[in-house]
Amino acid sequence: MKSALLWASLLWPASILAADNNVDRVLPLAQLIQEALDQNPEIKAAEQRWVSAQARISQVQTLPDPKLLWSHRELEKRETMVGVSQAIPFPGKLGLKGEIASSEAEMLEQNYLATRLGLAAALKEAYYDLHFIYKSIAIVEKNKRLLVQFEETAKAYYAVGKGAQQDVYRAQTEISRLIARLASLEQRKQSLSADINRILNRHPYSALGIPEEIAMMPLQHSQEQLEVLVGNSAPLLTTQIKGVERGDKTIDLAKREYLPNFELSASGIREEPTGLNGYQVMLNVEVPLYFATKQRQGVKEAVAGREASKDDLQNVRQELLFRIKDNIAQAQRAEELIRILQDAIIPQAHFTLAAAQASYGVGKVDFLSLLTSLLTLLDNEVELHSEIVEHEKALARLEGIIGERP
Repeated sequence: MKSALLWASLLWPASILAADNNVDRVLPLAQLIQEALDQNPEIKAAEQRWVSAQARISQVQTLPDPKLLWSHRELEKRETMVGVSQAIPFPGKLGLKGEIASSEAEMLEQNYLATRLGLAAALKEAYYDLHFIYKSIAIVEKNKRLLVQFEETAKAYYAVGKGAQQDVYRAQTEISRLIARLASLEQRKQSLSADINRILNRHPYSALGIPEEIAMMPLQHSQEQLEVLVGNSAPLLTTQIKGVERGDKTIDLAKREYLPNFELSASGIREEPTGLNGYQVMLNVEVPLYFATKQRQGVKEAVAGREASKDDLQNVRQELLFRIKDNIAQAQRAEELIRILQDAIIPQAHFTLAAAQASYGVGKVDFLSLLTSLLTLLDNEVELHSEIVEHEKALARLEGIIGERP
């Protein structure tokens, strides 16, 4: 760890690596989400691609730059000509190019919105996992303290001949197992903190603090309502819809390429030595002579692109509907398990442990039963917090799809 910090100090400003004296502060989720939306480079890149696409719309709708003409001819007389020419696409082509560019900009806008929602959902999932790790560490620490007490009790009973030496070894073994579990949880905490810092565009070693308590909220919409919201507002789906619209416009433009383009030029002429002045107007027509291998293939290409966009749309729609169904099922399962754990299993486990402690004190149950009661309660408490986190993660994924609390 020290060597890693040394290398980091060479790569990052010292101010970033400064120790946070308030590492135990509560870490508000809303504040982190806003910071991610403001600082995450993936979101910024998506926004800039959208801005870039918007700037392209007026470019493709504008006529090509005009050309300045100059020529000089020496025969029996000297002739000098100065003029200008302007290429003019067939009417409607520039407008279609602008519409295509506008559709592309709208696609990138929806991609930008989807990126924001996706990163916010990813941040929430990492945050909830970090919350679970903190809760698990607290539960394991509490049970380790109880095990230490059990060990002392087992030693005392063994010393007076009321217990077996193997009870002491069992307690010590379970304490060692919990210490190993704490080490694993600590590693997971460090990894999650680094992942959150990555999303926030912070240095990986930046201190975060303790996640706030989770206020579990049940689903507010039915599956049918969520599917309607997907069709109406999901940026991922809207991106594909805009892609199909762009494909339709691209086909229209490809068909217009069968029509000729023009070039109009006007020049002033000066003849020497007569001193006569004149002018010349010229119209050039671009003839689509090679339509069989160019324009026709261009239409074929545009049609294939549009059909691919329609297939992509259907694929994304099916994927989103699956994700809606899957996350609803996960949330509903978590809600049911949380209710059972809170109302039945954990209270029963507490009673079982209390009864085992009392019975062990008077020699009515063996140490293994006492130990099993404690470890069962530990697993149940960890499972409860795991299901709370899985419920909120499922809702975060749904919100990342539809853009609002599901």
